[in-house]
Amino acid sequence: MVMELTGIFVPMITPFDAAGEVAYPALERLAEEVLAAGATGLVALGTTGEPSALRPEEQQGVLTTLSRLGAPLISAISFPGADALVSLVPPFVRPGPDGVVAHFTALAAASDVPLVVYHVPARTGQALDAATLRRLAAIDGVIGIKYATGALDADMISLLADPPPGFAILGGDDLYLSPLLALGAAGGITASAHVATDRFAALATAWRTGDVPAARALGHALAPLSAALFAEPNPTVIKAVLHAQGRIPTPSVRLPLLPAAPASLTTALRFAG
Repeated sequence: MVMELTGIFVPMITPFDAAGEVAYPALERLAEEVLAAGATGLVALGTTGEPSALRPEEQQGVLTTLSRLGAPLISAISFPGADALVSLVPPFVRPGPDGVVAHFTALAAASDVPLVVYHVPARTGQALDAATLRRLAAIDGVIGIKYATGALDADMISLLADPPPGFAILGGDDLYLSPLLALGAAGGITASAHVATDRFAALATAWRTGDVPAARALGHALAPLSAALFAEPNPTVIKAVLHAQGRIPTPSVRLPLLPAAPASLTTALRFAG
């Protein structure tokens, strides 16, 4: 059975303890909290989880910890307990639309679980138009896309005007989540939803059920929170907020990231509620 990609998926941070090691109990508690507050599922070892800074055994420990919860789980690394795999459009080499489609065709054929395409041109250097996105949606085994172009662009509007069947469009830029949901996106992979998870879940529900006044109010209230949480490289401010709230043991990140500045924490806490 293919997982349903609707609502808010939280791409989990990796908390560290005072000794600099992965704090697995804190990770489990945090995941339980966001699920109890209304998140549909979890994403493991995305950018927010600092995967490139983790040793292989730490990556496996994170995946094992999150898979034990029994919630829908999307992983950025192949893992038997995952329900889907999120995979980046090939970065740096910029293979062109045909190369991207060929890449995901081969990847889907080799994967035991369905794929979610991660489209983030600012990181990959590869732009994709609506026609190419529809070609990706037609690949057997590709069930959705994390759309993070940093704008409400014409290709997204075209795609959502006539969405491919069985293909979930998920907002990947937290600041634009509400407008994308208003246009018909199925949900979001939303790092900001570590904070105020219940309000992000309510936002997705309000747009899905047509409660426009509630959706607009929530969207306007949550946008400055997302902006504050992404004022510095992700997930530095999110970790600072979670630590200030007593939810993780330290705000630590690993190089090349540096801890968030106190002013960024103060601003984010003001919007966190």
